[in-house]
Amino acid sequence: MKINIGIIGGAGYTGGELLRILLNHPQVNISFVNSKSQAGKPVYSTHTDLIGETDLLFTDQMPFDEVQAIFLCSGHNESKKFLVENIIPESLKIIDLSTDFRDQSNGFVYGLPELQRDLIKTATKIANPGCFATSIELALLPLANAGLLNEDVHVSAVTGSTGAGQSLSATTHFSWRNNNISIYKAFTHQHLKEINQSLKTLQPAFGKAVNFIPYRGNFSRGIMANVYTKFAGTIEEAKELYKNYYASHPFTHLSEAAEIDLKQVVNTNKCILHLEKHDDNLLITSIIDNLTKGASGQAVQNLNLVFSLEETTGLKLKSVGF
Repeated sequence: MKINIGIIGGAGYTGGELLRILLNHPQVNISFVNSKSQAGKPVYSTHTDLIGETDLLFTDQMPFDEVQAIFLCSGHNESKKFLVENIIPESLKIIDLSTDFRDQSNGFVYGLPELQRDLIKTATKIANPGCFATSIELALLPLANAGLLNEDVHVSAVTGSTGAGQSLSATTHFSWRNNNISIYKAFTHQHLKEINQSLKTLQPAFGKAVNFIPYRGNFSRGIMANVYTKFAGTIEEAKELYKNYYASHPFTHLSEAAEIDLKQVVNTNKCILHLEKHDDNLLITSIIDNLTKGASGQAVQNLNLVFSLEETTGLKLKSVGF
């Protein structure tokens, strides 16, 4: 029997990515796609690539009794309002893609499978991680797990324009973003809170700074995070540490190639890591697609875990290559 799901706020980028994945998920039936602004219109009128794929209409209704799980894809701070304004059946599984409950408040479990897969399996409410947070945490979890994060961490990371959401702004306008790059929220990015929370889950005594400089890139999707910190061991020891930590996790892989690039992960749910040792610094490069592993793909990964499905179900997506 298929899992019936609903999507709240289905007109944005994350809602569109969820639709693209779930329409091809063998164990899922999409019962409704809620959107106040687009109610009554075909889903493909907004997500135009889905013409011929589905005849679903956006609706302003939310028939919770017809579904086993819902995804919350509205803007930040909207999920808290949603839970206050609506009576949600206790048995209904909730996967929230906003920042609202990533502090694990209100009974939510932080949904990074590589950090706490067993907790996710038994959870009713999942707070999906942020995109930058996912890439940076996956770069650092093996070190934290071994208690080896004992110095400041330095991060320089660039994201595509879809990371800013679908609403237009001066810094997402094509004429401004094309052939351009800029820094924003240096040292103050909102994902720092969840990054520190996750590192302390594995290494409770961690108290050093995570110095994070985010960049806006002039491309559509993907994140590359370059992370470095002091590491006393050899590069061989570092690689063994990472391989052992991610051995049972199907989406995170250590590359032995000379270099990695974003096209390897765009349109996949993968994180690819690359390690280099420079003097006493370990450089970890982490690449993900911000809309899949950084958002909707990871949300489906969490759905699979909650409903005891194979973790990779519906997520064997292929990168575009060129």
